[in-house]
Amino acid sequence: MNQKVLKTLEYHKIIEKLTEYAASEPGKRLCRELEPSSDFEEIVQAQAETADAVARVRQKGSVSFAGISDIGGSLKRLEIGSSLSIHELLAVSSLLTCAARAKNYGRRQESELPDDSLDEMFRSLEPLTNVNNEITRCIISEEEVADDASPGLRHVRRQMKITGDRVHTQLNAILNSSRTMLQDPVITMRDGRYCLPVKAEYKSSFQGMVHDQSATGSTLFIEPMAIIKLNNELRELQAREEKEIERILAELSADCAGFQDDIAQDYQLLVALDAIFARGKLSSRMGAMEPALGDYIELRKARHPLLDPKTAVRNDLYLGKDFDTLVITGPNTGGKTVTLKTLGLLTLMAQCGLHIP
Repeated sequence: MNQKVLKTLEYHKIIEKLTEYAASEPGKRLCRELEPSSDFEEIVQAQAETADAVARVRQKGSVSFAGISDIGGSLKRLEIGSSLSIHELLAVSSLLTCAARAKNYGRRQESELPDDSLDEMFRSLEPLTNVNNEITRCIISEEEVADDASPGLRHVRRQMKITGDRVHTQLNAILNSSRTMLQDPVITMRDGRYCLPVKAEYKSSFQGMVHDQSATGSTLFIEPMAIIKLNNELRELQAREEKEIERILAELSADCAGFQDDIAQDYQLLVALDAIFARGKLSSRMGAMEPALGDYIELRKARHPLLDPKTAVRNDLYLGKDFDTLVITGPNTGGKTVTLKTLGLLTLMAQCGLHIP
């Protein structure tokens, strides 16, 4: 397609409007990449999809495609047997949740037969409920894996709590008996180990390991000798926790890898549906209609889609049936250019599967 023509007719402004109605970033990207087609069957299919999206929204209300993110990198990692991170697994879960929501929305009653152009897309979605449920059971948020994700994780975290409580009991006892040596009566962390803020002049009197000091040097952060063993135990337990979390993520990733093709298909279908329903929303907002496609032009009360509908002058245009040359005349500022641009832009929109006003 001639880029100069697209720029002259302000095609990009229509695409900007369309992009606003897509819910996901991949859907918006697909809208931005939309270009007019010269394949008649492809245009007919795209127009039918837009019309069916408009009809579904009118009958059932809109459906949300929020929650779709680009999982291409994650799918490649699954393909080579790598484990996904918590963030990536949550992205897969969000995609499957969106697939379940869209599939439910797409179900039609027998009274709604025959099928429309979107039925096959909705039917092809695979929500993978068991896989999604397992991810949501194990992962609470971007920062947290659930205690009940595995018996091993539950056990190690219970041990961490017990050990942590013992550390705090010991530290509180030291804190209460050594207040004069402390800069502040607080327990702090340095390098992942519990410490107390000791005044520098009491360094030799306070037994323990120095981990840090304040900018002025007046405060030393010392790990009391009495809790070094407990801190070591806590660090070991933390290492075991991390290892168990890695094992859980690897197991969840393996579950996803078993359905890699289904997940990839869900992603492609949902992004396509997001873009189609964006076309439908644009059609409704513009008060547009599906054009009948043929080998001649017959526009009735057509208006330029970028002008205010309340003030834009509508035009009837005929060309290509009884005659193949049309001369548009009139004074300056009489609307000749707007009329030509209206015809050009509506033609481009029709070629994209967009409805026209």
